[in-house]
Amino acid sequence: MKNTLNRIKSLYKQASTLGEQYYNAPYRAAIARAKRDEDDLFMLLVFSEMMGVPNPASWYTLELQPLLLERFHDWHLRMGMERSPLDHFRCC
Repeated sequence: MKNTLNRIKSLYKQASTLGEQYYNAPYRAAIARAKRDEDDLFMLLVFSEMMGVPNPASWYTLELQPLLLERFHDWHLRMGMERSPLDHFRCC
């Protein structure tokens, strides 16, 4: 009885693994490509910052500052900081 249950569990586990592989197969290349692109962007930003090249995205993200101000306030309160952790950035 116990041997039969273990065998059934093993068969279900194999079927689950095969089903997962079958379902994920068409998306593996797209997921790998997206991860590679994300890693490339991260490396570009890190090395450009290290070499002293200014980040061009900072000009575009400046427009988001009013939208993120309220979220920043909520974040630093959630992290247990009574005031903004940035000396030059007051939100309270």
